[in-house]
Amino acid sequence: MSFNSVRWNPVGEREWVVKGGEELVHFSNCGGWQSKGKKSPDLGEYDPLTQADSDESEDDLVLNMQKNGGIKNGKSTLEEVQDPDSEVEVEVTKQRLSESVPDGYPAEATGSLEQKAASSLMPYLRTAVFLLTMVISMILVLVCAFLIPCPPRDLHNTWNRNLGQEAGGVLFPLELSDVNGDGLPDILLSFTALKNASVLGVSRPSVTVMALSGMNGSTLWSSHIPEETRSVQCKGLTLTAPSEPVCLVTGTSKFLSLLHASSGKTIWTLSPAHLPSGTLAAPAVMLPDLDGDKVGDLVVLAIGETQPDLCFILVSGKTGNPLGGPVKYSINGEGKLIGPQAHITSRGAIYILFGFGNVQAVALRDLFAQARNRDSFPPVLQREEPEWEKRRSVNLSELIDIYSGGVEFLQMVTASDTNCSNLLITTKHSLTLLRGEDLEPRWNLELQDIHSQPAPGYFNADQTLDFMVQAQSNDNVKKMLVVDGKSGLSVWSYDLPCHMQESDALSVMTLERKSVFLFWADEMQPALQNLEPGPRNKHPGLHHLYLLHPTFPTILLDLTNVTDTVTASAIGINDLQKDAFYITMTTSPTSENQPGLLLVSKLGLRWAMLTQSRMVPLMETTPKVSRGEVRRFLSRLKFIDFPHKF
Repeated sequence: MSFNSVRWNPVGEREWVVKGGEELVHFSNCGGWQSKGKKSPDLGEYDPLTQADSDESEDDLVLNMQKNGGIKNGKSTLEEVQDPDSEVEVEVTKQRLSESVPDGYPAEATGSLEQKAASSLMPYLRTAVFLLTMVISMILVLVCAFLIPCPPRDLHNTWNRNLGQEAGGVLFPLELSDVNGDGLPDILLSFTALKNASVLGVSRPSVTVMALSGMNGSTLWSSHIPEETRSVQCKGLTLTAPSEPVCLVTGTSKFLSLLHASSGKTIWTLSPAHLPSGTLAAPAVMLPDLDGDKVGDLVVLAIGETQPDLCFILVSGKTGNPLGGPVKYSINGEGKLIGPQAHITSRGAIYILFGFGNVQAVALRDLFAQARNRDSFPPVLQREEPEWEKRRSVNLSELIDIYSGGVEFLQMVTASDTNCSNLLITTKHSLTLLRGEDLEPRWNLELQDIHSQPAPGYFNADQTLDFMVQAQSNDNVKKMLVVDGKSGLSVWSYDLPCHMQESDALSVMTLERKSVFLFWADEMQPALQNLEPGPRNKHPGLHHLYLLHPTFPTILLDLTNVTDTVTASAIGINDLQKDAFYITMTTSPTSENQPGLLLVSKLGLRWAMLTQSRMVPLMETTPKVSRGEVRRFLSRLKFIDFPHKF
């Protein structure tokens, strides 16, 4: 047979020829010729250029045939209609062949060419949309980066807030509580400042209760009150619905008021008429619900003009009205006012502890019976403690003697072996732990010149609270020691120079149930000269904040220093980041005619330990502890809150 033209494709190992109007394909790997059908009579003679345009479509056809098994028994797969998939391939092949028809061909071929041209534009459109999206995103990022200011890196780790001139009022321990709902404890404080009166050149004191943001120190709210403040209490109050945090403010004379913690607005205020001849002697004490309104109640201690005359007043936590009349007692004692504090025994009996230089107790059920003038009690007051009641029968009085003799501090300490708190009693010369069940002493430690309240914390691994104690050793030298909570023996001690008066030590617990202890002292110049070579300047007026971790008992970390007098301090916990921060209230030195400035400062503990702390070795150790080892350990510390520490 004669051929009009021959074409060879080396990739598919095939050749085709055109004979007359019929096109034949020869596959060299299978043998034989296969007809592709006659060309349309309207096309006339075979045109090699047209044939070249259809090469690509024919190549695709052959590749599809090879993918589906190639040639079987001399027949192409187009001739074997065995399943629906083969029929689909045949239709696709026919469509591809029809797309190769040029202009002037039938309308069906022209429509196929237009469809092919439209589909060829889709990749370009997709690319253009993608690039446009990327450009818009980059522009937005740049706008946010340059127009929105970023806060300073250390803004949340440290800040200082100047509250103005302080007029020498009563300064109480700082209260930390989340009042704005951001998950970070805020600072509540009260101070007496000088405020210009309407008469030019005349100043008068103004008492302000203020809430500062724990995040950046900004003022959340402030409220003026008529007298100096003795305390602000926000933690553990059950005086309203659980979803509404409140704060209780106790004044130094007759002021007792409940405020909204989020705004500082007053909920209720105790009428001064209920304190005709007395003044409030101490912060109010929280009690369970006594009047059946499902809200906790209060008891306050008021002192008359003469010290032996005092009275207790039960106050409704919901309305601020007294629950009955005052209950008066005449007691004997000399020294510092102790309490009042509520103590719950292992049997559930509630006693109020108080005293002047000593510790006495009165059953809450007795106070309730005398205030309400009836013998029926609510369910919470039905219980008694026989071990405590035995001590009442000795003196035939309603008061129970707990401890006498120069008491300076009374603390309730959670016991690990019972559901009843123990009593830690601190005098000027000793430290005594009494069992809360029967008031028997567990241990006693003799120590001279104790001048601050012990700081409970976990120093040992026995899960029993230990105590850091500060005692005056010599002039401008104080002894720091940690007392074992089980035995009462000293497990760590060191003498440090200190010119600061009565600065309390604090502790914060870590996730490993060990505590870090923080305290103030002067720069340890002698130890530094012996253990760290090189000259150092001595700054006698500089007070340093030191940190002690039980894992490294021979090392102190110097976190920061101040020149002002530290009047109050507290530790807050950031639960989200498992971090802690240290809040300090200081007053600058006063001149003869001008009062000092009141300053509140925040210091993030983890940030201070890793970025600005200085290692102070207390003694040489073998092997020597490296700073890198300490730094790696401190970077893994996580701090947690432990509200039942006292």
